[in-house]
Amino acid sequence: MTAAREPTGNGKRLRTIGVVAIGMLCVAAALFLLFGRTTPPGTEATIGEKLAALRAERASLQARADGEARIGLLQAFRVAGLLTDTLAARYESDAERAFDRLPPARLQAFAEVDRLNAAIKDALDRPGEGARRAARKAAEQATTQLERIAGLDDAPLVLAYTPRFVPPRRATGELTLTPGASGSVPPEGALRLDMPPAAGGLAAPSVVPPTGMPTVPRYAPDFATSGDDDPAVQIEVAGVFLNSSGGPPPVLAVGTWRGDATLAPERLRFSVPRSAFANEAARTTFASGSLIVRRGSRSATFQLLFTVLPDRPGSFALDQRVRTTELESNTLVSPEILSRAPPGETRTVRRCFDPPAGWRFDKERRRVVIVERLGWLDDIADSTMNAGSVEFVPEEDPNQICIAVLARPATKAARTATIGRFEATLVRDRPVDNVLKSGVRALDWREPARMPIESGMVEWKLYVRLFDEIVREFDQATPSGLPFLRVDLDPGGRILVLQADPTAEP
Repeated sequence: MTAAREPTGNGKRLRTIGVVAIGMLCVAAALFLLFGRTTPPGTEATIGEKLAALRAERASLQARADGEARIGLLQAFRVAGLLTDTLAARYESDAERAFDRLPPARLQAFAEVDRLNAAIKDALDRPGEGARRAARKAAEQATTQLERIAGLDDAPLVLAYTPRFVPPRRATGELTLTPGASGSVPPEGALRLDMPPAAGGLAAPSVVPPTGMPTVPRYAPDFATSGDDDPAVQIEVAGVFLNSSGGPPPVLAVGTWRGDATLAPERLRFSVPRSAFANEAARTTFASGSLIVRRGSRSATFQLLFTVLPDRPGSFALDQRVRTTELESNTLVSPEILSRAPPGETRTVRRCFDPPAGWRFDKERRRVVIVERLGWLDDIADSTMNAGSVEFVPEEDPNQICIAVLARPATKAARTATIGRFEATLVRDRPVDNVLKSGVRALDWREPARMPIESGMVEWKLYVRLFDEIVREFDQATPSGLPFLRVDLDPGGRILVLQADPTAEP
């Protein structure tokens, strides 16, 4: 039997190195398991969970939007939806992947959505132009991120779509009546501005001038139909990789309506019946359409958000402060004036009087008064010896009254004295302010409302309530910046014209 070979020195060294290497790998694996995880196994948020959270937050914010937000923040809502749907289309296959392990460059897009949602939430929590401006700025930054993603791959992406606002229905069956017709004024409870009345008294004028007579729309009930057909809403979608060569065309679903796209280069066009968009009679609403784009075996869905205008645009009231004048009068009695004359001579005393400040003399209502005529002959009192008088004489200033008091002897030996005065009516124009209230009037999409500006108007205030939620007050300056409402004075400046216009977008 042959004896076994003893291992050489080289073989021993190789085995020793192998054992050491295996030991180091085990230690490294243990250290990685101990310190390499920032969170326990199975608890990291996935990309799918992050996308679901973004969609839920978007839905919550849209549900909170009031009338102001559905108009002023519409673009921010739309951009947030497009960017979220774009990320969902690109990460659908990686939904189970840990979100925090995405490269920083790809996390940037998610961060933009978070910032935009936060800005929208702030604008809803603290309504005001500053917060809405910040939300619009965040939407611009998110739009830049959306455009940046468009060049990274060949996945479908929607960049923009029109229109923003769905016009009101025509089939509302309204009748336009003038005040004075039976039942023409809508019930006060039907059109409320919910504003405190202006101070000052407040009754509407009993007579409305024929020129510029305002009109009051009276709306028929919902079941009444009109002969007018609503035109279809033309929707155009712009983006990249929206057309699948050889595959089915993209589909848009709005309510129960579904339709295929008319294809154009990087454009999709849909003609959607107006009836597919649900709306309310007096308030704006959000409506959403689902755009489904198929590329090969995969499909992407984008939510297209619209604000639907109601059948009735709102109401308004106009208060005018009108200044008229009333004639106030008083009686002025002048001081007594004495004129003395020696025997055989005639003397005249002339005096002029100015009216008190703010007053004027009524020259048609004045008279002179001879208080007393005195005469003496050989120091014996005899009034018949005085042939004097009190007379009005021409004045140097037309606003004055001048009189002359004459002492004139009846005989050459008589000595005389005359006392006289005048009485006159003072008048002045006293301003009187009255407040004329139009009452609540309805706005109409078709007919402009015309309110006459009263003669003597010194100030007016216009109260506007749009879509049952947007309330504004305006002073005499013609307001601007109101969504879907134009307010102008006619060329003569005597009629205020309010025209609700569905094309006058903010």
